[in-house]
Amino acid sequence: FRDPLGKTAGVGTGVNGSGEGLVLNDMSKLKEKIEEAFKKVPEFEKLQDKILVTVTGEGLRIDFVESKDGLFFESGSSVPTAAGKNLLAGLAKEIGAISSPLLVEGHTDSQPFNGRTGYGNWELSADRANAARRILQEAGVGAKQISQVRGYADQKSLHPDKPDSPSNRRISIVVMYISGDKNDKEGKTAGAATSGHGAAAPASAHGAAAPAPAKHH
Repeated sequence: FRDPLGKTAGVGTGVNGSGEGLVLNDMSKLKEKIEEAFKKVPEFEKLQDKILVTVTGEGLRIDFVESKDGLFFESGSSVPTAAGKNLLAGLAKEIGAISSPLLVEGHTDSQPFNGRTGYGNWELSADRANAARRILQEAGVGAKQISQVRGYADQKSLHPDKPDSPSNRRISIVVMYISGDKNDKEGKTAGAATSGHGAAAPASAHGAAAPAPAKHH
């Protein structure tokens, strides 16, 4: 497991089982539970270095980082691999047991997408995020728990110094804090949020992305 920012939440009582939203002090416990859930998925052993779990200013972020060969999604496609499905389903069992709102994000690298005409990085990132959303819901996450599905194309690179790197391609799931803990979380996790500023391309309930300039997977 990789936690590149080295961030953990403050000491707290842990994740409760009552379906309540999470405050900052719950996040370290949830992080541990998610890591244990992933270990039960057969594909995890080979892919654990490609899954990042970090506490950020938004909440607990889980990144599924791609390679040039396509680990969680088929290369150049919004079709998930078997490993991608199984790992997202394992995650859903944990985050579906709480009521904290979820963000689902899709990201690409800066390489131009060589797919069909009129379909580019904006569309691909939004479609992958929406595909991940469907898997999460099928595995136990409630529809009302999904707050937003975002497609960012290459606007929020994981490695800004290497924008064309395949490792910028990823799906991100963010378990958000409850609003009442805003001041506490901002004070303890300042600067931990993912870098980048671009606006997202929203995905519809059926996977359609908002029209936007095209780039790659």
